[in-house]
Amino acid sequence: MTSGQGRTHRGRGPRRQPHRPAGRRLSRCAAVVLALAVTLAVAGCGQAGQGAPVAPRTMSVTSEAFSQDILPQRYTCHGDRVNPPLNWSGAPADTKSLALVVDDSSAPITPYIYWLVFDIQPGTTDIQERALPTGARQALNSAGAMTYDAPCPIGHAHSYRFTVYALNRELTLPNGAPLLAVWTAIANATIGRGRIVVTGNP
Repeated sequence: MTSGQGRTHRGRGPRRQPHRPAGRRLSRCAAVVLALAVTLAVAGCGQAGQGAPVAPRTMSVTSEAFSQDILPQRYTCHGDRVNPPLNWSGAPADTKSLALVVDDSSAPITPYIYWLVFDIQPGTTDIQERALPTGARQALNSAGAMTYDAPCPIGHAHSYRFTVYALNRELTLPNGAPLLAVWTAIANATIGRGRIVVTGNP
């Protein structure tokens, strides 16, 4: 997902800033709550028993598409805008569902979410290019769309995180569920987590 700010790409108009939502913006209150949910999820504090926090089990996430921790332009707005293939392993035995979050850790204040996939079946170990696992759902991303919003690094390199969460339950939220609702549910159900971080260049 190389062009300067203000250029057009295949006649589609000027590119947005990489971390600014193209759709409706979160309110100040929602942004604060989202930041707290993100912090909780990144810390991996799931819940067990009567709500006591537990450390998540470490999982492994890899991709045959990434070389030397670089995000190829094919998977950015500068290329084909398709999602990269990912593989993971090490989910706890009691995993009931999985979720995938793609975000920009270089974005200010709160991460910009490019893709959030949830209710992935627990036995699943990969996501293929241009595809969703059977039965998986997508939340709205930061642009307000239910899709993979190809990262668009402009001006300087950005770090993009592909994080897989193992959850202790299915979220049973609908396709197109609000980002905040899905983030909060993931934060409260995390029992395992793995991540791969890659650099996207303008």
